[in-house]
Amino acid sequence: MNSAKDQTLVIVPAWNEARNVGATVTEILQASPSYDVLVIDDGSTDDTAKVARAAGARVMTLPFNLGVGGAMRTGFTYAQRMGYERAIQVDADGQHNPADIDRVLSGLEAADISIGARFADVGDYSVKGPRRWAMVFLARTVSKVAKTRLTDVTSGFRAANRRAIAQYVDYYPAEYLGDTIDSLVAACHAGLTATQIPVAMRPRTHGTPSQGPIGASIYLLRSVFALGLALVRGSITRPRSISGETPA
Repeated sequence: MNSAKDQTLVIVPAWNEARNVGATVTEILQASPSYDVLVIDDGSTDDTAKVARAAGARVMTLPFNLGVGGAMRTGFTYAQRMGYERAIQVDADGQHNPADIDRVLSGLEAADISIGARFADVGDYSVKGPRRWAMVFLARTVSKVAKTRLTDVTSGFRAANRRAIAQYVDYYPAEYLGDTIDSLVAACHAGLTATQIPVAMRPRTHGTPSQGPIGASIYLLRSVFALGLALVRGSITRPRSISGETPA
């Protein structure tokens, strides 16, 4: 039997995803027997935890809803304490294809953080209007911070090596877009490197994501604010690197 260091922890944050999480866990386990699946039941009021366990996942249930950031920080803390060398987020709603997990993990051979990226010439995922403008602006700005070209910095389909896991345990904000934008900016300021792997996203199995012109415009404003906050935080208090030294 392999030790945790030889395996990958797949962290699945889930809030009221009883209709989706079972199929997602099953697909992950079918993708590779070396994956350990941890579902973070983020204060669900439905049968998310029960369905996830029945599908073969380990489940940690939070007493109330913390949001994706809080759920993922819980998962990374578990990964660090159990000695995993790699961890990857896969959303419970079915949009992240478990068949692509190994591809995203391969990016860790060259970087500390590997992002499964939409808008990278794979698949037919498209976004228009203000939401698209926001994503392009965010990607260009964060690319400068990361010193590498990134096209999809809001993707939650991302993997972390041991260094990145330690960074996320130390700092992984829970506020809006903090789990993607702020956490990535902070990691880069701490000296970690990032790369992206093209993937194709799938539509939600059940449920409807928020869309429409009003929602898209709000997303644009909130995302720009989130990025500004992340950059200000980084310039005022540079996060400490995992070696305990503040990067120059």
